[in-house]
Parts: sequence; structure tokens; C-alpha cells
Amino acid sequence: LSNECINNCRYCGFSRDNPILRVTLDVDEVTAEGRHLAQQGFRQILLVAGEHPKFVSRDYLAECVRALEQDFSSISIEVGPMETRDYEPVVTAGADGLVVYQETYNRAGYAEMHTAGPKRDFNFRLDCAERGYRAGFRRLGIGVLFGLSPWQQEAIALAAHLEYLLKHCWQAQVSVAGGFRPLFSLTDRELAQLVSALRITFPQVGIVLSTRERSSFRDSLVYLGVTMMSAGSHTEPGGYTRQGRRHLHRTVRGRIVAPDFQDGEDRIATGQFEISDERSPAEIADALRRRGFEPVWKDWDQALCGA
Repeated sequence: LSNECINNCRYCGFSRDNPILRVTLDVDEVTAEGRHLAQQGFRQILLVAGEHPKFVSRDYLAECVRALEQDFSSISIEVGPMETRDYEPVVTAGADGLVVYQETYNRAGYAEMHTAGPKRDFNFRLDCAERGYRAGFRRLGIGVLFGLSPWQQEAIALAAHLEYLLKHCWQAQVSVAGGFRPLFSLTDRELAQLVSALRITFPQVGIVLSTRERSSFRDSLVYLGVTMMSAGSHTEPGGYTRQGRRHLHRTVRGRIVAPDFQDGEDRIATGQFEISDERSPAEIADALRRRGFEPVWKDWDQALCGA
């Protein structure tokens, strides 16, 4: 939806002081992006935005959800943490999932990585999933960026957080995901070990695998208990159908300035991170079938709860 952000995070492409091309899609542009994904077969969608209440407010999110709900049976959001009262209109509009990465459970490392903005509040972010649960989200996703501190410590803290949510938010479906930034090493073998440990310890928890990982490795991890995979992902707002080009601007140390395009620069908003698995959704679905798995595009309908 948007790569505007008021936080400074040392690892993030959307960080406030990065002089990147930024945009917030209007609702019509969001609808165009959504229809493109629906035509590819998707029925579950995740709306992602940087943290900037001026551009990505609760009313804006609710309007986006209402525009998309006819095409998608499940809509999740991954935005800056909000209060319960601010989540409620988004849930009422039709969103049913909330995703929030703690980034790292190491408090000292967290303070070092987040140098400015409301994201510096470790506890407010940690409690985000519970506030979302009280607002009515039925899917809760948490995760860390493995590599910001030793992965073994992060894994133990993540497991403790999962166990807590399963006890206190027991009516929600809980899932876990993890990205990677290489300040501390995490080998493929260690990531496979981690996925296996999570599956054995939490058989009821969803495990999400993003397109950050390379295609061959993703295909291998499916056998270890991954339950959801992103496919055909773009991390830049408007990246699926090249929306938002009319509103592009740069930010220089938090100030909005007119875009001064460099020679050969693609006139589209800057992405958050690089994608490793660039296969299309159809190609990933075929890869799953060849390995004996069934690609499921839709696993929920509001009619199941009598609404």
C-alpha cells in the first residue's frame, strides 16, 4: 500500500532517512492491484505498509479492505502497531488477519536497530498481537528477522511468544514467519533445523515461508512442515500493475521533495527488500503438485462463522 515511514530502522529499505522513491496508493490503485492478484488465483492477501499515520490511517486501511473484500476471502494487514480501538474499524471493514514482526526479541539489539520513531517502543510492539486479538482479528502472525541477534536466542524467545499467544489468544489461528538479515549468521541447515523444531513443538501453528529465500531451498522446506508460501511477490507499492507513478516523491531526511529521476531509473516506488524466488504463482503451484502437495488458494470463508 505504501512505503512512507516515520521510523528509522537500520536494516529496512523503507527507513525514514533513506532518499527513496515513495508513494501511497489511492484506493482505486489498491483495487487494481488486488484484481490483478485475484485473477492469478489468490484468495488470501496481505496488505503491507510502512508506519506513517498521516498516510496509512485506520480509515484509509478500512477503505482499502472494503474495496478488496469481494475478491478475497481473507485479508490480513501488516502495518505499524495500533491501539485496539484503531484496529476495530479495519476488522469491521472485513480484515481478519494481523501480522507483526517483533524484528528481534533482544531488547538491547532492538534499541540499537531502531534509532528514531514510535517503533523504538519495544513493549508496544510486543503487545500488538494481543491488541489485535481483542479487536477481533482471527489470524495472528508473528515473526523475527533472524540475523539481528544469535538465531538460537531468537528462536527460544519466539517459541515463548507463540506459547503465550496460544494460551491467551486461543480463539485465533497463530502463524509464524522469519526473515533474515546477516548481522549474525543463519545457515540453510540451521533454518531447516528451526522449521523442524517449530513444527514438532507447535503442530497447530502455521509456518509461513517468504520469497526472500531462494526457490530450491523453499521447495525443500515444504517437506518439513511449511503451511503457507508467498508467491509472485512485490515489495514495492504498485509493483504488480505499476500503480502510483503519478504520486511519486522522494524523502530526504524525512522531508518530501520532488523526484529527480536518475538516468535509466525505473519510475516506480522503491521496494522494501530484494526477492529471491521470482517464480510466478502458477510455477510455484506446479512445483508443489510435483512434490505431492496440494496448493490451496482459499482456506476460509466468512460463511463458516455464520456472518
